[in-house]
Amino acid sequence: MNNFNPESTAILVIDVQVGVFETDPPPINREEVLKSINRVTAAARAAPTLVIFIQHDGHPNEHWLLPDTAEWSLHFTLKVAGNDLLIRKTACDAFYQTELEDYLRNKGIETIVVMGYASDFCIDTTIRSAASKEFGVIVVTDAHTTKDRPVLNAAQIMAHHQWMWSSLICPKGVTLLSADQVIRNFNGEGLQTA
Repeated sequence: MNNFNPESTAILVIDVQVGVFETDPPPINREEVLKSINRVTAAARAAPTLVIFIQHDGHPNEHWLLPDTAEWSLHFTLKVAGNDLLIRKTACDAFYQTELEDYLRNKGIETIVVMGYASDFCIDTTIRSAASKEFGVIVVTDAHTTKDRPVLNAAQIMAHHQWMWSSLICPKGVTLLSADQVIRNFNGEGLQTA
């Protein structure tokens, strides 16, 4: 990625919902991730940049994240503004059968900044989908998370995915930045890279 234009950038906050963040055990680095998301979205709104919350609708057969339940709600620590957009999804890919791509195209969005849950499922799938649609992708390294899985622990999963994302062969590539680096970009300090 060679430039950073807040006007053609959108923030995607994926699946930061009570039912995935208020669990025992919680996702790795939960508190840091929630704070980083709020810091980045605040800087984005001040730029101004579009902020979109993606919310997963669980299927009734799954008995998880069922719409309009407490666990389905966006996490109570998230700072959501009145002009933020909410898009609901039913699959790992935030673009699958949602209005997300059309909305971004109509707004002239060229780059998305991705944060949320889970690094190895909805974050990864959405990143790959966005990259294949020729959006520039920025992943905020300290604003996504996951949980331990049967084959790898959460830290290993995140390290693997961050290495993999930075190595993807796609038209605009995937850039990994910390929350501080993204915020400096929104503050007009020029492209900050690792």
